[in-house]
Amino acid sequence: MSARKVDRRSVIRDGIAGIAGASAIFGAPKVLAQAVRPTAGSRPNLILFMTDECRADALSSYGNPVCKTPNFDLLARQGTRFADCHVQYPVCGASRCSLLTGLPVANTGHRSLYYFIRPDEPNMLRYLKESGYDTYLIGKNDALAEASFPLSLTNWLDFPWQGGGGNTPFDLDAPNTMLIDAKPDPRQTNDYRLLQSALKILERREQERPFCIFLAIGSPHPPYFAPQGFADMYKPGDLPDLAPPGLAKKPEYQEAVRKAYHLDEVGDAVFRRVRATYYGQVSYADWLLGQLMEALERTGRASDTVLVASSDHGDYAGDYGMVEKWPGGLESCLTRVPLVIRMPGGAQGHVVPEMTELFDIMPTFLDLGAVKPKQAIFARSLLPQLGGAAGDPERAAFTESGYDIFEPQAFEPRMEGPPNLYTAKHEVQNDFPQTVTRAAAITTPAYKLISRPKGQSELYDRKKDPAELVNLIDDRRYAGTRDALTRRLLDRYISTTGVPPIERDSREVPPDPPMPKFGNGASPSAAHPPQT
Repeated sequence: MSARKVDRRSVIRDGIAGIAGASAIFGAPKVLAQAVRPTAGSRPNLILFMTDECRADALSSYGNPVCKTPNFDLLARQGTRFADCHVQYPVCGASRCSLLTGLPVANTGHRSLYYFIRPDEPNMLRYLKESGYDTYLIGKNDALAEASFPLSLTNWLDFPWQGGGGNTPFDLDAPNTMLIDAKPDPRQTNDYRLLQSALKILERREQERPFCIFLAIGSPHPPYFAPQGFADMYKPGDLPDLAPPGLAKKPEYQEAVRKAYHLDEVGDAVFRRVRATYYGQVSYADWLLGQLMEALERTGRASDTVLVASSDHGDYAGDYGMVEKWPGGLESCLTRVPLVIRMPGGAQGHVVPEMTELFDIMPTFLDLGAVKPKQAIFARSLLPQLGGAAGDPERAAFTESGYDIFEPQAFEPRMEGPPNLYTAKHEVQNDFPQTVTRAAAITTPAYKLISRPKGQSELYDRKKDPAELVNLIDDRRYAGTRDALTRRLLDRYISTTGVPPIERDSREVPPDPPMPKFGNGASPSAAHPPQT
């Protein structure tokens, strides 16, 4: 055996690189990717760069003709781009909880901003920490309950949300486009500070112990404003057409939100300003990603670090005359997000057009970390695809949304104090609870079905109508498609609910506890005689 020192980085470089090299010779990337699954001694570092509210079609590598995202594009050329990835829920908290648990919302009940992962629930970060990773959450949480932090994380850091809508005074009688007049220095934002905190970990870390960084930035989340150099990057007149408001057979919340926000009082030109500013935010997030990628190269970490770039959900950004998102919304502009992964030695420039789900990150990270989960999960590892394999052409994506009046703890409560950008959002939910009623969607490469037991259901032909403008739910020509997707949605619920943990409980009765002792030696019955 050679006397050359074998460190973790060389094992990762030589071992994982076998995926690409052997695939070129034998042409069996899926099998080879599984065969070189890392062991405890060859585990890469892991970074999840999580944007907030970035829709997939905002990126140039996903077909956007206007928005500039050169670093996402570069990452895609260096790794694998998943072209049709959908989230489990269109709101931050529930989406991130599913991502970390590998479980759908119906299985865990995480469908609000007030119920997060508690100590009795396994999660990706805790698995990795318990297996020897140092784990860090840098930025927005919306996933772990407070008691889960020390169990799941080595360290964590966040800054107060800069420019948050909850701190922005607002006249409720004025149109609420969520546009605000702010152009901060790009190196003076909270997102930039979060990035710098993550870079310090890269620069100061010892090399032999693996780490996982969940870097959760705030861009491009509303309110809509962007830093200098990005705020005016796009002209509203240069943008493609937006999905118009007032379409037939759309869910009730669209009209209710537009009315409460006074959005019917503004025209297409204003919504184009919203979209242009949103694109500036996306380009700023892309710039931050570029800073991270440069730091990985500078510190020598690119060769032993898997980098994932994605988002927790999308944003209307003017489509359908709407802004931000909605808890009951299941439009593809909310559910479809970018997912790009670069693995050392993995496939380069690989595109997976088949369906993927955001929570697939969880088993992928566990596979890369050589960690076996202690629970059943319904997400799928993407490790084969990172080695060049194709996706599953039969796969569908499943997304849930909303909550119901029998679970008032899930509703966003009415806001106290002076009105702000989010006051009307909370008012609509509480005044018209039917606008946030539970719903579920199944998305295939060809169709999307949204089932609302208490509202307007929807069916779209994704090939002919990618913007989801024409609801086909009552079209007899699509009755067979509707019924088949409904059955498949039902099958999904039946097969993913009520899963027991892997660790079994004993059926035996514990040893008898000692009987209570009384001062006079009397039995319990004598001490407490029956009442007559």
